[in-house]
Amino acid sequence: MESTNNYTPTGKPMGGLLKSSAIIFMLSASLISMEVIWTRVFSAEYFYTFAFLVLSLSILGLGLGALSIRLFPKLKNPKSYPLTLIITSVLMVVSPLLVLKMDIDFTQLFSSGYMALKVLATVILLSSSFFTGGIVLSSYFSRSHEKLQALYTADLIGAGFGIVMSVLLMNIFQTHMALFIIAIPVLISALMLSKGLHKIWSGALVIAIFALLPFSKDLLKRDKPERVPVIFEHWNAMAKIKIQKYDDRYWNLNIDNAANSPIIGFDGNFNVHDSLKYQPNLPVSNLIHRFDSCVFLSLGAGGGGDVIHALQENAAEVHAVEVNPYINKMMTDGFLKDFSGNIYNDKRVKVISEDARTYVRRFDNKFDIIYSLSSNTFSAMASGSFALAENYIFTKEAFKDYYNSLSDNGFLFMEHQFYVPRMVTEVIEALSELGIENPKDHLAVYNLPSMRRKAIIMGKKPLTEEIRQNAIFPLLPEYHRYIHLLYPAADSLKNNLVNRIVENGWKSVQADSPIDLSPCTDNRPFIAQLGLMKNYSSEKLEKVAPYEFMGFPISKLLIIIILIIIGAVIIPLNIIPYFKKGPKLPAKGFLYFFLIGFAYMVVEVILIQKYTLVIGASSYTLMSILFVLLLSSGIGSRFAHKFNNSTPFMLIAMWVVADIAFFPFFGDMLASSSLFTRIACSLLWIMPVGFFMGMPFVKGGKKVGELIDWGFAVNGAASVVGSVLVLVLAFNYGFNIAIFAGVVAYFIAMLLIKGKKEWL
Repeated sequence: MESTNNYTPTGKPMGGLLKSSAIIFMLSASLISMEVIWTRVFSAEYFYTFAFLVLSLSILGLGLGALSIRLFPKLKNPKSYPLTLIITSVLMVVSPLLVLKMDIDFTQLFSSGYMALKVLATVILLSSSFFTGGIVLSSYFSRSHEKLQALYTADLIGAGFGIVMSVLLMNIFQTHMALFIIAIPVLISALMLSKGLHKIWSGALVIAIFALLPFSKDLLKRDKPERVPVIFEHWNAMAKIKIQKYDDRYWNLNIDNAANSPIIGFDGNFNVHDSLKYQPNLPVSNLIHRFDSCVFLSLGAGGGGDVIHALQENAAEVHAVEVNPYINKMMTDGFLKDFSGNIYNDKRVKVISEDARTYVRRFDNKFDIIYSLSSNTFSAMASGSFALAENYIFTKEAFKDYYNSLSDNGFLFMEHQFYVPRMVTEVIEALSELGIENPKDHLAVYNLPSMRRKAIIMGKKPLTEEIRQNAIFPLLPEYHRYIHLLYPAADSLKNNLVNRIVENGWKSVQADSPIDLSPCTDNRPFIAQLGLMKNYSSEKLEKVAPYEFMGFPISKLLIIIILIIIGAVIIPLNIIPYFKKGPKLPAKGFLYFFLIGFAYMVVEVILIQKYTLVIGASSYTLMSILFVLLLSSGIGSRFAHKFNNSTPFMLIAMWVVADIAFFPFFGDMLASSSLFTRIACSLLWIMPVGFFMGMPFVKGGKKVGELIDWGFAVNGAASVVGSVLVLVLAFNYGFNIAIFAGVVAYFIAMLLIKGKKEWL
């Protein structure tokens, strides 16, 4: 028998379960799409660490919306749903536009009270649509709690399709249009419930959104001048790309206002005098000429500067690997094709739109030179607000893969502004684990003071002194201020950090180092998290950089702030209903919903991170993993009644233990497979755990009835705790320990719900 609690504003039934499920589906799809798109927007405009802060706090609005109907029952009146949905849609569009006009400088967050108020206003604005959306979602769950299985299924499946929708909209229509379009499903929901004036408003807003789409690019823009003229711009789910024109011979590819790659004006003629050739900042001509038919891999080809360099030095085969397919499209047949001399259509060039690490893993003894110039961006991809960026191209296992993929006399050349000391640790450990005798003989590390960069060369064979002296530029005394060796170092430089790491091991010098030198692994790939808590001081809060390259632990500090706010504000708010009249959520119910919210998010975040290594870093990776996880959870919630209260928890734990044990073999097994095969196998493997993860919320709902709105509020707060706390565990102990924390939470939750005894 269908619920009789679903009413239209006129008091008539809303169409029953199907209509309610459709509204929940669309609202959930829009809210999670909004989260993903906002992550893309704010990580590009404000750096990903600060995007993580404001969005993690803003998502708490979803649980607070659920809590509000417990505190103010009149908000649960179905007659208010159309207006609440209309307000939600408006806030979804208006809030980010207002935030970008506020001129926020997050570096002054701790030193300026005015800036702190702006950040608070930002959180309130961005949380507002989650808050109003949470009111409607939790109202449906509470009023129709006897149909919770079906409604929660619609919620989870809607979220899954929302992930797909957000990525596709950003890639097809660009991010600025996607931000407007995602409000339309909410307005359709309002139309389904409305009559009279509300229906007119909903229809008018749909028309207004379509009318504003041509102007969305200008509306979604910060009021800050460009230092260099921008002649082209494209913003998809992977990155915000700007082409900046310095002059007629030199353009710049800017990614997310953080990373840069040169684009060289070229006429396609390689038969010119050496003086007229492109002069890269870090040439490896000497290394290329050591091979009769050099096979050259550009690891992160960007605007093609590496490719021009290799071609003009007569490399026989050039693999241009770039994770962002749109950049390759511009170079192959788009905006940059003619300016770059059509080099990507040269018969010697193989263009690969794929994560570099997954590409390299397919080959053994293939490449003569692997060349990388700062091949990463510091901005999060469209990964939800729950992930600080990881990078699998700088782990210990990555250097093993690079070594194995080099030809017998091959070289890896890798430059970076900040990571080199930690990378040196990883190279030494990687070669040692491969059984290489005297790993340091295969290594040279250079300092490039005028460029404020360092570079590593790793050889498949031990490096000769002649190679070390001439690999980039001749190491002549008069060039010392431009380039010199950090390892092996001259007597006057033997006390430098890199030389000490190589000679004595990273552990012996960690105490004296301002940055974390511990090797990153595939189980803990957070190369950018260099900060150490020993470097924290109140004096350093005057102006906080958004990165950790000098050792200040900004990410850890922001995580602590989020946890303090949740502990001091959000959780106490969820306790307020205990002091009001009416039914009370039992203590074990409160803890139960907290634990399953925490656990679900822990497992979700770790699965996204881990299987990015298998599939490759891409917006479609996130889309695939989250879609199948949410879809299978939705299906699982629908069949929760067919399992006893203990079985789902036990099977989740068994799957996680199997995943920890099996994952390394799973990745190796699929290393040489096609992208489609890697995605298909990963999703098939993830589906079972998603299926059972969808059951605990529904099972708890059966225990608490209409108090599920309160449980939803607690669950929402715990989800943010899980998404934040899991990073602390992953930073320090790796993914396996972090995901096991989720298993422990699920196990305690199982003990709370075990048995048939009712909670109320």
